[in-house]
Amino acid sequence: QEKVVESGGGSVQSGGSLRLSCLASGYSRSTTCMAWFRQAPDSEREGIAVIDYDGNVVVADSVKDRFTASRGDDKDSFYLQMDDVKPEDTGTYYCAAATFCVYGGTLLARELTRPDDFNSWGQGTQVTVSS
Repeated sequence: QEKVVESGGGSVQSGGSLRLSCLASGYSRSTTCMAWFRQAPDSEREGIAVIDYDGNVVVADSVKDRFTASRGDDKDSFYLQMDDVKPEDTGTYYCAAATFCVYGGTLLARELTRPDDFNSWGQGTQVTVSS
């Protein structure tokens, strides 16, 4: 069965860094469509980063100056490096995966607004940023 597991969350002071890890397993391909979403208290789920089958990566405009995303050498891991974190980054971070992205290439950013395209979700990892 397809499975997604996140790790790396925790509490950090404003301006600090965290590195979140996502591991997908059970897929027939070594590479998948993978994404990070987050949900702050009393807020809608927000797309943060996505990678398509060909390795293209898009990070949301709201955080792209501070966050980077990359795929691991095993091609089934997707990392979110969070630098210069702010209290507004507080929330539950979810990793999601699908065999294919519905949109890719120059249209990949659309997946940040399409959580229903991802059929496998992790349990979430909590990030708390204090001022």
